[in-house]
Amino acid sequence: MKIHWNCCGGFFDIPLLQKQIGELSVLSASPDLWLDQAKAKEILQKKSQLDEEIKKFSRAEADFSNLREMLELAEQESDESLVLEIEENINKLKHYLKVYQLECFFSGEADRNSCYLEVHAGAGGTEAQDWAQMLLRMYYRWSEIHKYSVELMEESFGEEVGIKSSTIRINGAKAYGWLKSESGVHRLVRISPFDSSARRHTSFASIGVYPVVDDSINIEINDADLRIDTYRASGAGGQHVNKTESAIRITHIPTGVVVQCQTDRSQHRNRAIALEMLKSRLYELELRKREEKKAVQSKSDIGWGNQIRSYVMQPYQMVKDLRSGFEKGDVMAVLDGEIDEFLRSSISAKVGLQ
Repeated sequence: MKIHWNCCGGFFDIPLLQKQIGELSVLSASPDLWLDQAKAKEILQKKSQLDEEIKKFSRAEADFSNLREMLELAEQESDESLVLEIEENINKLKHYLKVYQLECFFSGEADRNSCYLEVHAGAGGTEAQDWAQMLLRMYYRWSEIHKYSVELMEESFGEEVGIKSSTIRINGAKAYGWLKSESGVHRLVRISPFDSSARRHTSFASIGVYPVVDDSINIEINDADLRIDTYRASGAGGQHVNKTESAIRITHIPTGVVVQCQTDRSQHRNRAIALEMLKSRLYELELRKREEKKAVQSKSDIGWGNQIRSYVMQPYQMVKDLRSGFEKGDVMAVLDGEIDEFLRSSISAKVGLQ
């Protein structure tokens, strides 16, 4: 049996990374480092990120070396069971390197940050609201699989089932880099569980992803550009209604961007969180302008012609990304959070790896 060790490409410029770390180490050791706190944080953050990349490559290199030694031993002893184990570990290493390769393209200013994710149901009432909740659960499950923590920022429930909208914060390194390609309209085709005639229905929901802005990114907002409204947060079906108007809705008048927060019982805390969310939204809009992309679609655009992914449950089983062409037949697995292959395919298509 021959095993071809071709899983490593030429995209890891380790000498360059080591050179950059050396330069940053000199800067971080300067006695004048903290005279400019913003600059100091930027230097230390960049050095930490490069150190992380070196560690990841070192891990892959060590695994590669160990597997090669194991292969030599297996060939000497004609141990077929050991060869099978090696093959399994090679496939794991290939997968690890593919993920690492894509992360090397996370070069945007906020790609390494946590993110906010919004879900909005399209037109269609109960059908669309149920679909929006299914998508929200999918991202909760994906976050759980990847050990990201999730905070609920705001949620508006449907009249019967599902949600009209929801905003969550996904906390973890590179959450925005991985999920930013999920922004767009997602389409579901299925036999409706709410239709007594068992007819097929098409439902739409939109996803918006924007980065959590950290201290290294300065966003200035003029108070005169804001309209701030308060309202009572409530649970599904109108239960658990707060007696005070603690929920906050902020509208940025020049752009029309609206953010809402009801995560805390304190109106002041919700206001502070909503302002953070607004800064993130405005920053994401600026990123889109720089990349010459369209702004986030409004709710009126949630429909045909704007979808990025199609989920078909009847008459056949298929999830297809309409940008990369990648498709998968196990719809339920995808809706249970197994979307990594779609994330990798969309990122690969964008950077030209497909």
